[in-house]
Amino acid sequence: MFDKLFVLSQYIAPQRAISHLAGRLADDDRSSALKNRVIHWFIGRYGVDMSEAAEPDPEAYPSFNAFFTRALKPGIRPLAEGEETLVSPVDGVISQLGQVTGDRIFQAKGQSFSLSELLGGIEKTTAPFAGGEFSTIYLSPKDYHRIHMPMAGTLREMIHIPGKLFSVNPVTAENVPNLFARNERVACIFDTDAGPMALVLVGAMIVGSVETRWAGVVVPGSKGVTATHYEGEQAVTFAKGEEMGRFRLGSTVIMVMPKGAVSWNSDQIAGKTVRMGEAFGTLSRTHSPV
Repeated sequence: MFDKLFVLSQYIAPQRAISHLAGRLADDDRSSALKNRVIHWFIGRYGVDMSEAAEPDPEAYPSFNAFFTRALKPGIRPLAEGEETLVSPVDGVISQLGQVTGDRIFQAKGQSFSLSELLGGIEKTTAPFAGGEFSTIYLSPKDYHRIHMPMAGTLREMIHIPGKLFSVNPVTAENVPNLFARNERVACIFDTDAGPMALVLVGAMIVGSVETRWAGVVVPGSKGVTATHYEGEQAVTFAKGEEMGRFRLGSTVIMVMPKGAVSWNSDQIAGKTVRMGEAFGTLSRTHSPV
């Protein structure tokens, strides 16, 4: 009963107004006393491990968002070695992973969502990923919220797709159809030695905004799909493990690769906790980049 009420409340709540207000409060650095109380409450409520943070003192952060997007101590997330090893882009829990079936990606318990809708309905962008491999990783409130490159790549396109702002926790994923293709999101398309790679940063309830290294804060709420192409001097190349973005409050990352480009490691299964930099999959020796 509680789960049904929780999901129903999201349909009727003013999602964008709530998220906008939360984002403004999270960035507010005027009241250190209130900020400190909120951060201490958050750490206790969600079990945040501050011993991993580069700055372990919660009160040293100028705002809640500065705390939430905190850096980790150098070397605490070592990258799995090997040119053919694809690593986890984030800390989180695997929601699902597997193969794209037609144009559908498995979501949870009979729910699925559209690959083409996920990537903004742009046929040229979607085509290389048909029948491909996907993984969906959920970042809980306690997690480290910076996003890193699973492998080296060059940014080709960023697509901002406006949408709803449902929660993306497991209860909502099991009960809201087409969840990840209806929420606000930023799809980042990279060229890699294994072909194109999509990293989709999915917004959610109370997520103030998504931030990327090349475009800064991508403000939610714009009208219509906006695709930005990066070529020539505008091209941005990232090394494996390099930070490419962050969530200003938490959400979900979906990684999509072409068919046969990667084999997910057998120990990476739905429900497993992962850490950024750990071995997540093996790139194919035979796959030809698109």
